[in-house]
Amino acid sequence: MKPKGPWTGEKIDRFLRDTRVPLRIACNGSNGHPVLVSLWYVAIEGKLYCATQRSARIASLLSQDPRCAFELSIETPPYRGVRGQAIATVDPDLGERTLHMLIDRYLGDSTIPPAPLLLARVEHEVAIVIEPQTLVSWDFRGRMAEPG
Repeated sequence: MKPKGPWTGEKIDRFLRDTRVPLRIACNGSNGHPVLVSLWYVAIEGKLYCATQRSARIASLLSQDPRCAFELSIETPPYRGVRGQAIATVDPDLGERTLHMLIDRYLGDSTIPPAPLLLARVEHEVAIVIEPQTLVSWDFRGRMAEPG
């Protein structure tokens, strides 16, 4: 897939690997309205992995309709990020492993909150594996001054 926007595929991969803010994922709701959820993620070999409880609405909706969109962006000026359309798979076999990777990535320590709470329910975790079909980057650093 050829990405659109100012960044090369390599720069997009680096941004997805290095940025530690939640990913926003949107899917089709059962009532016809979009559903938007923010989740921790880890990027591995062109796919994005999230974890959530098996009973979460996002897991149920993606199981019914795997089409989704996602966005990962820096929310302070100068704005930049990546968005795209994707196909998502809900995988119960990867839930625990993905949760451990996310705790390591975002917290660095499984003993600090909220890690103990998350790990107490690990048997109910599923992975959401997001496989991008389109990628679009944007970067406003050239037209926005750094704050401060």
